[in-house]
Amino acid sequence: NFKRTALLLVEHNDEGTVGFVLNRPVNMRVDELIQDFPEFGSSVFYGGPVQTDTVHYLHRAGDLLEESFEVVPGIYWGGNFDKLKFLIERELITAMDIRFFVGYSGWSAGQLKTELGHGSWVPASMDVNYLFKSDPKSLWSQVMNNKGNLYSVISDMPDDASYN
Repeated sequence: NFKRTALLLVEHNDEGTVGFVLNRPVNMRVDELIQDFPEFGSSVFYGGPVQTDTVHYLHRAGDLLEESFEVVPGIYWGGNFDKLKFLIERELITAMDIRFFVGYSGWSAGQLKTELGHGSWVPASMDVNYLFKSDPKSLWSQVMNNKGNLYSVISDMPDDASYN
C-alpha cells in the first residue's frame, strides 16, 4: 500500500496515528464524488486503505473554516463541511487551497513507532508546498532529494531495482 508514498501525519496520540497519502491521485473530481457539492475542479486523492468510504480534506483556509485543526503551520485538517461548500461557491477557497482524500492511513497505538524502529519509514519535515504546489507524481522523489545524501540516490533509483 505504501511503496513510494509521501504521507502527512495529522494526528498522533496514545490511541494511534492518522495520516494521508499525498501522492496518489484518483481519476475523479470531488464534485463527482460527493452529491450536492458545488462544481469544483479539485481532484481527489487516495488517502489510505482505512475507511475508503469517507472523505477528508486538508487545506490552507483555517482562518475561514471553523472547526478545522492546524496540523503543521499553514495546513489544516477538516472543518465545517457546510461552510466549506459555501466558501467554495463564493470562490473564497480555490482548488489550489485544498486537497480531498478518500480514506486515510491509520496505525494502532505503538504500531508506527515499531515500524519506524524497523526502518519501514523515512521521516521528513513537511513543507506546505509539498501539498499545494508540488506535482504529486514526483513528490516522493522530491521529498527524498530534499533530505539529501543517500536519500537523493534512492530517489533516482528506478521503481524496479533490476532495471538499474
